[in-house]
Amino acid sequence: MKHRVEVEIRGQRYSIRSSRCDDDIRRVAQFVDQRVAEVLQAGATVDSLQATVLAFMNVAGQYLDLQQQNQMAEDLQQRLDLLERKLSAALA
Repeated sequence: MKHRVEVEIRGQRYSIRSSRCDDDIRRVAQFVDQRVAEVLQAGATVDSLQATVLAFMNVAGQYLDLQQQNQMAEDLQQRLDLLERKLSAALA
């Protein structure tokens, strides 16, 4: 069941409606707030919308890197499984 949780990001309050637990929502909001703050502290921009977009680009890039690493790990596991089957068959 969805419920509302109040969070604050860069001084702006948001009412988030979600089925996730309150702590998860607050943790995500804190993560977003930190990432936007990092962009602002780096001096890349002073505009909060631009900082938010840049922070999202950084997070999206990290997410895509993790996705690629996960795919590579899955491919490696499939190859190892195939090699194990071939070795088992050769030793049988």
